[in-house]
Amino acid sequence: MDGATGTEIERRGVAQLVNAWNGGGAMSDPGIVIAVHEEYILKGAEIIISNTFANAKHALRDAGREFDFEQLNYKGVQLAIEARKKSGFADVVVAGGVSYWTFTGKKPSLSELSDSVTIQCEIMREAGADFLMLEMMVDIDQMLVTLDAATKSKLPVWVGLTCRSNTNGKICLRDGASLETAVELVAARSPHVINIMHTDVYDVLPALDVLKSLWGGPIGVYAHSGKMIGTKWTFDNVISPETYRDFAEKWIGCGVKFIGGCCGINANHIGLLSETIIHRAHRNKPN
Repeated sequence: MDGATGTEIERRGVAQLVNAWNGGGAMSDPGIVIAVHEEYILKGAEIIISNTFANAKHALRDAGREFDFEQLNYKGVQLAIEARKKSGFADVVVAGGVSYWTFTGKKPSLSELSDSVTIQCEIMREAGADFLMLEMMVDIDQMLVTLDAATKSKLPVWVGLTCRSNTNGKICLRDGASLETAVELVAARSPHVINIMHTDVYDVLPALDVLKSLWGGPIGVYAHSGKMIGTKWTFDNVISPETYRDFAEKWIGCGVKFIGGCCGINANHIGLLSETIIHRAHRNKPN
């Protein structure tokens, strides 16, 4: 998979939306978004995720941009497709990124969330997304509503669980819910892939232990490094590409089939993974 898009376009100067992070990039700076996607492809990424993490309807409402909900989601997918075309690698798969994350803490009702995710996923399907990537699933109730709504699109759905260690050292969902319970409920709905996603690299292995004990399907990892202060990602102490590769080797040893990176992880990390672990011998760029 690719690396971070939101933090990379932030690094390159895309203006932030108050309460919706870098979700406006598809309209304000489409060239930068395309360049980031294309760079990941040229470094070896075979799956790229649209820059739509912050484009939930409630997040855009908090940013005063709800009227751009359809355009930002449609164009977000289209820019990823355009990057694929520019790269010349027609085998690259484009995922529509869907999240219910709120930057203000104002959660929509579950019925409102269901309606908005259903529409968002329909928009992404019409825009040409090959599948849907549910990002930063931090609690059980909103996650299940989002998963059920995304499934209505008839596109394949991958679920990304965001995990952390609690004060007792037990791995759980970010909001504190039992990871075991979350995996059991998600597995019962038979998604195509379950990822450990938007999770610190040091929490991935214990999360994988739980996931593997309850899920026999394909597994991916999309870890992050660094942290957000306020609305800005800090790039201090981001893990080196070499160390990230070393972690990735352990994840592959655990049976992980898909590896990318979230906030803080950039094209250098993905390039090294591609060159040294994943290899690209099976990829043939068309003439």
